[in-house]
Amino acid sequence: MKRLLDRIKRGKGPAAPGGAASEDTGFFSSVFQESVDAPQTVSSWRDRAPQLRAEPADRPHCTELFAQLWGADRHVVALTADELQRMSHYMEFVRVPVGQEVIGQDELGDYMVIVLDGTLSVDRAQPWGGKARLAEAHAGDMLGEMSLLDAGARFSSCGTLTPCTLAVVEARRLDEMIAREPRLGVALLASLSRRLSLRLRQVSARLSALLSQN
Repeated sequence: MKRLLDRIKRGKGPAAPGGAASEDTGFFSSVFQESVDAPQTVSSWRDRAPQLRAEPADRPHCTELFAQLWGADRHVVALTADELQRMSHYMEFVRVPVGQEVIGQDELGDYMVIVLDGTLSVDRAQPWGGKARLAEAHAGDMLGEMSLLDAGARFSSCGTLTPCTLAVVEARRLDEMIAREPRLGVALLASLSRRLSLRLRQVSARLSALLSQN
């Protein structure tokens, strides 16, 4: 929360300008063993994009997809078409082929992604060597937003199951949005906060159900 408030209060200096979500699919399950001893590597989007063979996507088309997904999400602040257009300036739109790890478990990342089309897996490797499939992400889902807000390690890995179109939001671009377009920056942060709150409520409900069985 402190990190989130710091972002609202602090903008980083000007630079040239560079979601959206359907119903949350609930990426958290009852698999909560933290890898506190796992090595944490910093992976920036600038480093990751070439590894993914990510290619620029058609901006007008992606902007339209983003606006449609934002408008269909009941958890977001209502924004005008012009405001959504301006918000999209702070995003990078890319196409990523199948079989690419967009987000790595336990790494420290400086970006999140909004799925515009395609399907990604959300998996968590277990200490004993197995891998748990937590969910699949589809158009409108946001991935990696927790690390974007608190600079903590990624909880799970996310890989493309199909070719995907993604909107990438880097931490530095979020800071610029907050500094230049406070209403837009707060709208995006509010959307992330509401999604995280919903996931915590889902976790609480599942834990309560498990405990009541014992």
